[in-house]
Amino acid sequence: MDFEVAAPDPSGMVASLSSLGYSLPTAIADLVDNSVSAKAANIDVDFTWDGESSWIAVTDDGEGMTESELVTAMTVAARGPSAERSATDLGRFGMGLKSASFSQCRKLTVATVRDGRWHVRTWDLGVVERFKQWRLLRAPGDTTTTLVHRIAGSMQHGTVVLWEQLSGYHSTAVTSDDEKTQAQFYAEVERTEAHLSMVFARFLQPPARCRIRVRGTDLSPWDPFLTTHPSLQRVPCEPLPLGPESVRVEPFVLPTAQRLSEAEYTAAAGPKGWLGQQGFYVYRRDRLILAGDWLGIRGLRREEKYNLARIAVDIPAGADAAWGVDVRKASVVPPVPLRRHLERIARYTREAASRSARQRGQVVSRTHGDPLKFAWIVKRRDGRIHLRINRKHPLVKAALCDQGSDSDVVRSMLRLLEETVPVTALRMLHETDTVDDPEPFGGPGPAAPETVEIARQVYEAFLGQGRSPEDARGALSSMPPFDEQRGFWNS
Repeated sequence: MDFEVAAPDPSGMVASLSSLGYSLPTAIADLVDNSVSAKAANIDVDFTWDGESSWIAVTDDGEGMTESELVTAMTVAARGPSAERSATDLGRFGMGLKSASFSQCRKLTVATVRDGRWHVRTWDLGVVERFKQWRLLRAPGDTTTTLVHRIAGSMQHGTVVLWEQLSGYHSTAVTSDDEKTQAQFYAEVERTEAHLSMVFARFLQPPARCRIRVRGTDLSPWDPFLTTHPSLQRVPCEPLPLGPESVRVEPFVLPTAQRLSEAEYTAAAGPKGWLGQQGFYVYRRDRLILAGDWLGIRGLRREEKYNLARIAVDIPAGADAAWGVDVRKASVVPPVPLRRHLERIARYTREAASRSARQRGQVVSRTHGDPLKFAWIVKRRDGRIHLRINRKHPLVKAALCDQGSDSDVVRSMLRLLEETVPVTALRMLHETDTVDDPEPFGGPGPAAPETVEIARQVYEAFLGQGRSPEDARGALSSMPPFDEQRGFWNS
């Protein structure tokens, strides 16, 4: 065998792992996966602001690791997808701890204790880049050691994962008295709470398998299906065969707004709002992988009349490859043999949801989601439906504020568009779902150059209105119709 060893450059590998598209909440969820796999009963997520020295830690009281297990855990891709895993292991590629951490910080320290024996290892990306070697440090330095001891306290078993030199905050320009940046830092706490409550809801539901706290506050599970509500419509569960195993699909039609209290209605909207939360919910070993998505099935797009349709899909852990579960555990691609069945189930669930909404005469307004996301606002007032272009949409706002344009002309154009919406034609076209329905920018998939340019204009508008680049990309990636397409905002 004639060959050469073409080892990847550590600096290039670090840059690649840092750019996998994790948000802070999804990265923390990857760390919580490890705590759950370690059979932790208590998991704590701490955010501490200290200017450029700010840090985030995830601590658990799980089984802890031996020294060799810690080194394996800190090694990139030490265990691939085919490695044998326990029934509680939520990992897949053996990269979650590293890729999630490198996306958020420049210094990762893991301290673990089992049977009273402590072991510590640190990745300092500055060291990796300087020496062009994967130098896993045995000593993290005095400051980090003091911090780890403070976080760990007197724990006898478990693990501390500490992030320092946080991305976006580790700069001499960021000081501890920078109130604006501090507010941005702690705004991530609320987003993290909502995400973890959704992703690990099945673990938090009684009888709870673990307790998760964020900054000392216990999380409550977010149930997307309102399974305890008496007005919930349950569609019969259907097992779909996939090789030697089966995929469990259970559709739900949620109660209409009239059957929910104001608090129930607001909570049921979820982190992304009613429109953003409709669709399939894919679970693997009870961990939520995908929340509210029509899986790219052609002709199925988000519309208000289907807001009550949510479908639980439980895939076996061994079917990861067939479902294309990615490194971040944030997206899936359904296997070809199941797609027509999923489409069939989705269509009759959507029709049942639409029927339920029509019977109650309820128009669910887009304003129940993030008002920045949608170009149109739908309201019912004085017994009539009103359609208005969202003046708070970043691109609309930028056009109105552009000093180089005539704002009166722009406002007049917007009013003309609002008053001439072809409602009759739209009603005829969209009475039922058809495969020839128009889809924004050509539907799901890679974005065309025109789409990318429009998305970039929205991105620039976000930046001009004071958002950070990371926050702007995050907002763009959840904004219809860009949330169903692939471009720079979610690459």
